[in-house]
Amino acid sequence: MEYKDYYRILGVDKTADAKTIKQAYRRLARQYHPDVNPGNKAAEERFKEINEAYEVLSDPEKRKKYDQLGADYQRWQHMGGDPRGFDWSQWFASGQPAGGRVRVEYGDLGDLFGDLGGFSDFFQTIFGGMGGRTQTSRTGSRTWAYRGQDYEHSVEITLEEAFQGTQRVLEKEGGRRLTVKIPPGVKTGSKIRIAGEGGPGVGGGPQGDLFLQVKVLPHPTFERDGDDLRCEMPVDLYTALLGGEITVHTLDGDVKLKVPPETQSGQVFRLRGKGMPHLQDPKKRGDLYVKVQVRLPTKLTAKEKALVRELASLRNT
Repeated sequence: MEYKDYYRILGVDKTADAKTIKQAYRRLARQYHPDVNPGNKAAEERFKEINEAYEVLSDPEKRKKYDQLGADYQRWQHMGGDPRGFDWSQWFASGQPAGGRVRVEYGDLGDLFGDLGGFSDFFQTIFGGMGGRTQTSRTGSRTWAYRGQDYEHSVEITLEEAFQGTQRVLEKEGGRRLTVKIPPGVKTGSKIRIAGEGGPGVGGGPQGDLFLQVKVLPHPTFERDGDDLRCEMPVDLYTALLGGEITVHTLDGDVKLKVPPETQSGQVFRLRGKGMPHLQDPKKRGDLYVKVQVRLPTKLTAKEKALVRELASLRNT
């Protein structure tokens, strides 16, 4: 039986992490996809190898077993052993080998599985009893059943929409419209799961899910920091010196902010509960931090300049 070097097939190092393995798989799957290479038997075989390699290396249990097998196999070769004489018996999968179908995470190959066939003898012998839910047909043969591919779709919303909650209407294949609710408190990077709206399952497996990946657009006034908001507000010199009130615009209406006498430019005031709602509990809210920017008067009259000089002389005595 031929040993399969799955790391070489995917072109990754043996220390590669799951993300690197997945990236390599997707890149190669696109390159050798049967839809891209119609009628190309060599590309079809390569595509089957790629899927088989990913089936093993993406599964922690299968990968662990494969790495142990590979270490033993390499030691046997280094000792001068003939690969044909290697003892495979200790590595046989428990139970009867399952006739596997190709596992696919890229594209919709539902109509192609019958032509692509199953995994190699190496895979079926070593991993036939591991992973993958099996179903028994009327003839008693087994087939692999896999959950469908998850799809991702990016969506942009305004900060006001993230504050209040909103919805988007997506049009799927066949013209079917899907209304998706986006809850209050979402932030850039939030993912909204719509169960069962992903790719079709394989061999009777469940359908995948659709994930909306949210991006909140920048706002001209507010800067977001988690569930808190930050903004700057201009304050005239006289209010900063003598105290008073200013109007602050928030996402749910205007509020009055008391400015104490002798407020310095750059001083920050907190308005409790005037930030963003918490995603898990919209009744809870972050805070709004208002940074004061004192604005100096311009185009002073001669009398105003005289009064400023008088004030300066009083401060210097």
